[in-house]
Amino acid sequence: MNIKLRLIVMNFMQYFVWGSWLITIAHYWFDNKLGTATQFSAIFSTMGMSAIFMPALTGIIADRFINAERLFGIMHICGAAVLVSLPMVKDPNVFFWVMLLNMIFYMPTISLSITVAYSALKKEQIDVVKSYPPIRTWGTVGFIAALWVVSLTKNENSGNQFYIAGIVALALGLYAFTLPECPPLYNRTDKKTFVEALGLRAFTLFKTAKFAIFFAFSMLLGAALQLTNAYGDVYLGDFKNAAKYKDLLVVKYPAIIMSVSQVSETLFILAIPFFLRKFGIKYVMLISMLAWVLRFGLFGFGNPADGLWMIILSCIVYGMAFDFFNISGSLYVETQTPPEIRGSAQGLFMMMVNGFGALFGSFASGIIIDKFFTLADHSKNWQGIWLTFAAYALVIACIFPFVFRYKHNPALEPAFKRA
Repeated sequence: MNIKLRLIVMNFMQYFVWGSWLITIAHYWFDNKLGTATQFSAIFSTMGMSAIFMPALTGIIADRFINAERLFGIMHICGAAVLVSLPMVKDPNVFFWVMLLNMIFYMPTISLSITVAYSALKKEQIDVVKSYPPIRTWGTVGFIAALWVVSLTKNENSGNQFYIAGIVALALGLYAFTLPECPPLYNRTDKKTFVEALGLRAFTLFKTAKFAIFFAFSMLLGAALQLTNAYGDVYLGDFKNAAKYKDLLVVKYPAIIMSVSQVSETLFILAIPFFLRKFGIKYVMLISMLAWVLRFGLFGFGNPADGLWMIILSCIVYGMAFDFFNISGSLYVETQTPPEIRGSAQGLFMMMVNGFGALFGSFASGIIIDKFFTLADHSKNWQGIWLTFAAYALVIACIFPFVFRYKHNPALEPAFKRA
């Protein structure tokens, strides 16, 4: 089978697993009265907790001890076992620990899938910057497919969503062992410093100003991503409490409407090579930040009736907000770091985005919403919530271009020039 097609299958299944429950778990939690909003915030924060250490740890393991594709498969098989057990858990405290275990297995597979894909493409002498974005597009297609499957089978508030995710995770785990070998590049005969001996060399990137700032803003933008994932579907579903909106399709099938965001991703991913070549990572990231401002602002003023166009436009803008940061960021790490630390560097990037960023976004948003935007009847002031998030993204966008001094020069960056 063609290597690109094999990687497409891998990406499709990778994000199908996540899409089966990520957007809809809030419906499952609240409709089944499993716990409070504060407890749900803790459940959602497990992504951040696990991503703080697991992607970096598995990156080190893949760089030094075990083939990345095998580690990728093992993590998915273990994750599948945990996913199918989740519907049986009713105690919110136990649910937290089981979900944390699931995230410990899943979160590192994001960076491992990138490492496997980049290695396979390079082995075939295929341009990574040009070829990876279209392949990664199929991961988004997988996420969309999962949302539609769960929504159309009316499993948005059912534990069946976890069974669906678990079955696909098991299939992907087995499939991973058929992928091209991605062996460790660590040379045990070389003399290493103490930091290198422990596999922690990627952390020395923080000593470089451009990487330290890049990772800091990665964390801040990672927080913005979690705000959308945690509250977008619930926000649309809450319109059912208003008589004039409750019978609209947007309210009945919010996950399908939210999937417009992922459809948008598939288009903007294809534009990444052009934008990176033309403007460089600095301005691509700045565009992403401004897109987050629009994403939240449009949600703040939209509604499922005459304001539906704002909700749809917000979902379209999401594609730019997400892709121009996440995919471009991983390509930046790949092209600007030595090959022997590629796995751990990608893990470090994921740690800042989906680890510290997700943790910060989950806890801070929960506190802000409970303290300032939850009304006496426990309903929420969604406009205030989204406009606050928009202000947060705008502040980041205003600061970023003045502190990130990186200068784009295609002539000195052949990876971007070839795209």
